[in-house]
Amino acid sequence: MAFGQQVILERTSWGVRIGKRFGLVGPNGAGKTTLLKLIAGELDPDGGSIVYSGQSVGYLKQETEEVAGDISVIDEALKAFSEVLDLERDEQRLIQEMDAHPDHETAEYQRFLHDFNTVHEKLLAADIHMIRPRTESVLSGLGFDATDFDRNLSTFSGGWRMRIALAKLLLVQPDVLLLDEPTNHLDIDSIDWLEGYLKTYPGTVVLVSHDRYFLDRMVNTTVELIQGQLTEYAGNYSFYLQDRVIRREQMRAAYNNQQKMIAETERFIQRFRSKNTKASQVQSRVKMLDRMDRVPPPPSDEASISFRFPEPPRAGRTVFEIDQFSKSYETEAGPLEVFTKAGPILIERGDKIALIGKNGAGKSTLARMLIGTEPFEGTRKEGHNVEITFFAQHQAESLDRNETALDSLRSEAPTRSETQLRTLLGAFLFRGDDVFKKIAVLSGGERSRVALARTLASPANLLILDEPTNHLDIQSIGVLAEALVQYSGTFVVVSHNRHFLDRVVNKVWRVEDGGIRQFEGNFSDYLWQTEHGTARKFEKTKNSKADSTEASKSTTTASSGPKTKEQKRLEAEERVRSRKKKIKKSGHKRGGLNNYQLKIEYSKTESEVESKEVVRSDLEAKLADPGTFADPVSGKRLLADYERVQTELKKLYTHWEELASEMSERDLTEIR
Repeated sequence: MAFGQQVILERTSWGVRIGKRFGLVGPNGAGKTTLLKLIAGELDPDGGSIVYSGQSVGYLKQETEEVAGDISVIDEALKAFSEVLDLERDEQRLIQEMDAHPDHETAEYQRFLHDFNTVHEKLLAADIHMIRPRTESVLSGLGFDATDFDRNLSTFSGGWRMRIALAKLLLVQPDVLLLDEPTNHLDIDSIDWLEGYLKTYPGTVVLVSHDRYFLDRMVNTTVELIQGQLTEYAGNYSFYLQDRVIRREQMRAAYNNQQKMIAETERFIQRFRSKNTKASQVQSRVKMLDRMDRVPPPPSDEASISFRFPEPPRAGRTVFEIDQFSKSYETEAGPLEVFTKAGPILIERGDKIALIGKNGAGKSTLARMLIGTEPFEGTRKEGHNVEITFFAQHQAESLDRNETALDSLRSEAPTRSETQLRTLLGAFLFRGDDVFKKIAVLSGGERSRVALARTLASPANLLILDEPTNHLDIQSIGVLAEALVQYSGTFVVVSHNRHFLDRVVNKVWRVEDGGIRQFEGNFSDYLWQTEHGTARKFEKTKNSKADSTEASKSTTTASSGPKTKEQKRLEAEERVRSRKKKIKKSGHKRGGLNNYQLKIEYSKTESEVESKEVVRSDLEAKLADPGTFADPVSGKRLLADYERVQTELKKLYTHWEELASEMSERDLTEIR
């Protein structure tokens, strides 16, 4: 496969074996995405063949495609089950047809009945009643709240639409799952959920990622694509790095030995070419060279690119303070509170802080508050001699489109030499003549890399970096990490690349529930504290509703099976968190009920919910019995009863949520 003079694959072979989790690695531009498109059937090879053994293939692209039409998140995700939903519509149509033929003895009615039984059996085999719970479970795992399910897809950014595309693929469960940078638009919590899901995925997974932590935990076979050739390594990414050194040494030794032998042979030919007594030996060696299978030169080692920050001016011991800060936004649904009287947070000289949390928790908002561009309620105080440099993705849009990448960097750091500037651009994938490309012709990712290089060319003593590793390959991430390790100033970095955070930070701040939880150490230390250390004990003893909800989410999204009463109650509270805040703001109390009456009403509603759920379970069991629809009238009645119970439950859930919200507002406990 080649594009013009650029050869992507050259007479190479690879077998994708069932049940493996492959990591496809190689430098940017090597052709990893092209290879995935070839496997997915979106491209045809110039030569050779791609042979399938009957497996279905699903492909997640790096960029989302626009979704046409007015459709909700849940309805778009349910398209994963389009064939089953078509069967469900056929079932409804056949019921209507049978209703229109009161004479059950006619041949036409019997044909409808036969078709209905066939369709119904297929629906039962497809677990039709579990489709929506499964879909909601996967969407929740990928970061969607229950309140998002019915929102229009057009109200979400491209990153969130990418999550929906991923959810559909996971629900379809193709035999071979191709994932091109699946973690690009996920937060740390969603990446963790995805890892758990893929570890038990029943099919084959081939993934491209620049997240070393993700590759190490996910893959059991690594495939390197470089110089048009595929080489397989029987282990994860760390194993690949070690084994590659050994293989490269062996390849280099074989290549050097052959080159030495070729040189000696050519010298013999040149020396004795004119001597008749050696003519036969010369011809023999000429033929030998012509027939020789040449050992290809080993791939060149990745260039040892590095750069160091210039020494920043020394700041005071206290770099930054912010306390009692609150921030909210007005939305169509009412005020959205991001932070509520949070703090204090203190940044000291030499702190290297990771800012993590779910997407939408307020990480980027806090970053803008730190640099002073985001208004908020509270106190903000910069320390002595503090100079701040901020990097955000949108900065790429402010670059001068008429400048080259090199000119853009030179204008930001005029005192640095051209060699230093080109080295810095090389670290971010601009090599050779790429530095002379105009900003106007660069892709969005390339512009972001130029903007990052400008930010780092002459940094101050406090860096605020919002997702700096996006659009970087593994080598460039390593270069940036090494520079930040050596940086003598202070920085706060927003990132979901866990291997990167492990290398560079000494503190972790997690943004959640309107505040910030602070942890000492790098990302691995943070994980240990939340899973085994004092932070875990703290979580167990906290009575915060929000913390209970997070625990509920981690439990309920792992399985689509039956939920406990406690789980359902906590889910209900999660769905009304925004409503709680609105109630708090208005001071409204439900219906004038006193505390005792509110508790009684809550317990009564809870009992009604439980009773209706038992009725629903009984109806589902009957509907799952193929013999139920032998009598179409009875079957139709059961379906109507099921729809009625579903409607009643929906109303009860809403009422229960409102009561739970009011009880939480009054800090009441349930009657037991």
